Amino acid sequence: MNFISSVKRISVVALVSMTVMATAWAERVKDLASVAGVRSNQLLGYGIVVGLDGTGDQTTQTPFTVQSLKNFLKRYGITIPPNVNPQLKNIAAVTVHAELPAFAKPGQRIDVTVSSLGNAKSLRGGSLIMTPLKGADGRIYAMAQGNLVVGGFGASGSDGSKITVNIPSVGRIPNGATVEREVRNPFALGNTIVFNLNTPDFTTATRVARAINEKIGMGTARPIDATSVVVNAPRDVSQRVAYLSILENIEIKPAAAPAKIIVNSRTGTIVIGSHVRVMPAAVTHGSLTVTITEKQTVSQPPPLSGGTTVAVPRSNIKIKQAKSRMFLFKPGVSLSQIVRAVNRVGAAPGDLIAILEALKQAGALRAQLIII
Repeated sequence: MNFISSVKRISVVALVSMTVMATAWAERVKDLASVAGVRSNQLLGYGIVVGLDGTGDQTTQTPFTVQSLKNFLKRYGITIPPNVNPQLKNIAAVTVHAELPAFAKPGQRIDVTVSSLGNAKSLRGGSLIMTPLKGADGRIYAMAQGNLVVGGFGASGSDGSKITVNIPSVGRIPNGATVEREVRNPFALGNTIVFNLNTPDFTTATRVARAINEKIGMGTARPIDATSVVVNAPRDVSQRVAYLSILENIEIKPAAAPAKIIVNSRTGTIVIGSHVRVMPAAVTHGSLTVTITEKQTVSQPPPLSGGTTVAVPRSNIKIKQAKSRMFLFKPGVSLSQIVRAVNRVGAAPGDLIAILEALKQAGALRAQLIII
C-alpha cells in the first residue's frame, strides 16, 4: 500500500473519530500548535506619499521630506538647485510595513500599512509612490505602491479649534504590495516535522503525541519538551502536505491551565482562574473613612466696640468606621465561592488585592499570584 492510499484510509478513520468526539470539549492541533519553520516575516520600507490636499509635512520642520523629494526627482533627471528649498504641503514622508506570509510566491499581493513620519495632519487622499520593502536581511522582498485608504479625518477652524476622528495619519493599501522574492523555509526538509505548542504544557504535549500515535500509528510522534512534538513525515512534498492536513485536524482535549490569579495594579482588573483553591482561612474586612471639610465663618465684633469683621476658618472632621465582616474559607473553596464571599463584604478591587496578598502570605492560597 502506497503512502497516499494509507493517507486516505487514515482520513476516513480520523473523520469517524472526530464525529464521535464532537460531543466532548476538544480542540484541533492546528489551534493549539504551529509547524516549526512555517512563519511570516516582517517587511519595512521608507517612502513618500504625494497628492495630499495641503495636509502634508511642514517641510521647514521635516528636512528629510525635502531630501527625499530631491532624491526622487533626481532619479528622473530633474535637479533642484542647492539654494532652493521647496515649501510643499502635499507630500509626506512615511514608513511602510507589511507582513509576508509563509509560502508567499512572487507575483502575489499583500496588504501594507502606511504611517506618517513627520508632522503631516492627514494622509487622506494621498498616493504612495513605488517603495521597496526589505526584510531583516536587507534584501528587497516586495514593492509597494497605490492609493491610501484612511479611516480617520480631521477638521480645524481659523481660531485654532479642531476635531479629529480616529487616526488620519495612518492608512492602508489593500493588496498594495507585490511579492518579488520567496522566503525559503525548512518545511520540506528532513524526515520529520515539529509542532510547537502556542502555550507550553507537558500534559498537552503528551496528549498531542498520544492522539497522533492513535490516528497514524505507534511511534509516529514523540514529545521532546513542554513545547515541541516531533512527528515522522514523508519526504515527498505533496505527500507531506496531505499528511499535515490530517495531523492538524486531529482533536485533543488540552490540559487545564495552572491555577493563577492575575492582578493589574494600574487598572484594578483581577482575573481568577477556575482552578484556584483556598485552604482553611478566616478573613476580616473593614474600612475607615476620614472626611475633613473646611468652612469659613464670619466673626462680628460687638456694637460700638470699634472692632472689624473677620473670616474665621473652621474645620469639620468626621470619622466613619464601616462594619467589619468576617468570612471563613473552608478547605478547597472554588472560584465561585471566593467571588461570592468577597462580594458579600463589599470589597473594592484594591481591597480584594490586599486580601489575596494576605492569603498568599498566610499560605492559604493555592495559586500563583501574578501582579502586572
